[in-house]
Amino acid sequence: MKASIANWGNYPWIDAEIVAPGNEDAIIDVLNKNQKLIPRGLGRCYGDSALQTHIISTSKLNHFLAFDEQHGILHCQAGVSFDEILKIFVPKGWFLPVTPGTKFVTCGGALASDVHGKNHHKEGTFSDHVLFFHLILPNGQKMRCSREENQDLFHLTCGGMGLTGIITDVCFKLKKIETAFIRQENIKAANLDEVIRLFEESANWTYSMAWIDCLSKGKSFGRSIMMRGENAMLNELSQKQRKLPLKVHSDGKLNVPFYFPSFVLNSFSVKAFNFLYYHKQTTKEIKNIIHYDSFFYPLDAIHHWNRIYGKKGFTQYQFVIPREKGREGLIELIGHIGKKNMGSFLTVLKLFGKQKENYIRFPMEGWTLAMDFKIQPSLWKFLDEMDEIVLKYGGRVYLTKDVRMKPHFLLHTYPQASSFIDRIRTINPHIISSLQSERLEII
Repeated sequence: MKASIANWGNYPWIDAEIVAPGNEDAIIDVLNKNQKLIPRGLGRCYGDSALQTHIISTSKLNHFLAFDEQHGILHCQAGVSFDEILKIFVPKGWFLPVTPGTKFVTCGGALASDVHGKNHHKEGTFSDHVLFFHLILPNGQKMRCSREENQDLFHLTCGGMGLTGIITDVCFKLKKIETAFIRQENIKAANLDEVIRLFEESANWTYSMAWIDCLSKGKSFGRSIMMRGENAMLNELSQKQRKLPLKVHSDGKLNVPFYFPSFVLNSFSVKAFNFLYYHKQTTKEIKNIIHYDSFFYPLDAIHHWNRIYGKKGFTQYQFVIPREKGREGLIELIGHIGKKNMGSFLTVLKLFGKQKENYIRFPMEGWTLAMDFKIQPSLWKFLDEMDEIVLKYGGRVYLTKDVRMKPHFLLHTYPQASSFIDRIRTINPHIISSLQSERLEII
């Protein structure tokens, strides 16, 4: 099937030939054609990492294979989505061990991007909970990969952006829950120093993140709303909530039916939104019990919310800088955003925990900030300037959100990038590649 296609950022759009093989033999047949191709799940990466002139869609690799009810070990095909897992296993008392801010991602995509969530400081990334997976190499060979079998291939694939081969299935451990609800606390922070202190005080909370106003200045510089949570126990629920303690999310009903005009998004509308968002919480602290869908996936309630950024699309820029340089680095980076009036409606601050360096996996112990920016001519120079500040503080940028990083930046910010590139070129003879991997001169 030929189609014009883009990922979630609606930039870039390309014409591609898309095939959706339903079994391993069909995948091998596609690989044997020796065409440049990339696997793609639901396309929720923001940039060009799942784009190529030929695409293998995993939409038909969508079956559950096995489930160990005693230990919560799930084995499923790579095209199974987090949305489908939640619908089936939340009623059984199990939840995802790690989840990003959308449930519309596949298991294969989650592994290739090594997704993280609000609990990295406590529970790591998605691949930390993966027991094994099967991979079809570019030469058609099927490999079982785990921390004991084909270890190097296992670590290359976790966060490897789909460049090692076609992931066909993944086995990982779910998390036992008593209810489908989260005990949440929302705390207003008057400035950056206060929200940093709140993160330090929240180290024992399982989930934590903060919305941050990146355009506020003076005494309000970095004002934020910290959100932290724990999986709620049955005795913490209200009488109404106890009637369906393992309630599954419903499908969102709101929809953005068209692309917004580009003039709607500007520094004035962003400042107005940030002001209203910060002040809508009228008290210093709110404590409540909310459903997991509201806590983890608030934007999933609005279908096609990416259209808000207009036809030219948008990109999300997410960086991490080391913890010891956090305050100094955040002041300079957020200050640069304000100086250039490049504010974002959705700016999220999180604190990553310790993680061993491993090829091009993104997290390091430190502060990560994610921001959405609409595509406009001034954006590229601004993001290059942000790169230089991130590099100055020893940080790096998340490849799953990237659409314009330069090759030298990858090599200078990921200590094992050269080793990753050497290994990829050994096992992948220019068959599996993306627009991103070509732009970054990986393969």
